[in-house]
Amino acid sequence: MADFNQILTPGDVENGIVNVVVEIPQGSSHKIEWNRELAVMQLDRVEPAIFAKPTNYGFIPQTLDEDGDELDALIITDEPLTTGIFMEAKVIGVLEFVDDNEVDDKVIVVPADDRNTGNAINSLEDLPSQLLKQIEHHFNHYKDLKKPGSTVVKGFGDVERAKQIIRESITRWNEQA
Repeated sequence: MADFNQILTPGDVENGIVNVVVEIPQGSSHKIEWNRELAVMQLDRVEPAIFAKPTNYGFIPQTLDEDGDELDALIITDEPLTTGIFMEAKVIGVLEFVDDNEVDDKVIVVPADDRNTGNAINSLEDLPSQLLKQIEHHFNHYKDLKKPGSTVVKGFGDVERAKQIIRESITRWNEQA
């Protein structure tokens, strides 16, 4: 498997288009993670089925969030995506999130070219409020059976806030390189 951090850039952040690598398909309870040292996808654990991912889940290459991992992305599509693919994605917002007292934000994206919706989703306001509630509930509770209270959703941020977090994550990546 190609090393995504070697072959992909974060994308055109200023114009709100980023590269995203898919780790977990929507609806999966398998916690699949990019193993940076080995440059492979790895099954980290199997979550309880009740905590299956409400969206596809991935990361933006050549970024580091405050938790030391690549910056996470929640990818909104009508169907699950396949582990290991990458896509150009349009940034529409961010879920500001803390996991075990570490910042672990999730940039929210949609496909950059979504002909099914006519590219109609440009911000969080374009998503169903029920989906945002499901995302918030998932991340507030997905560790409740193992470590109750260890995750906290701080709120949702707009496109500009998401781009700021991406830029900070790119800086962190470049400083460790």
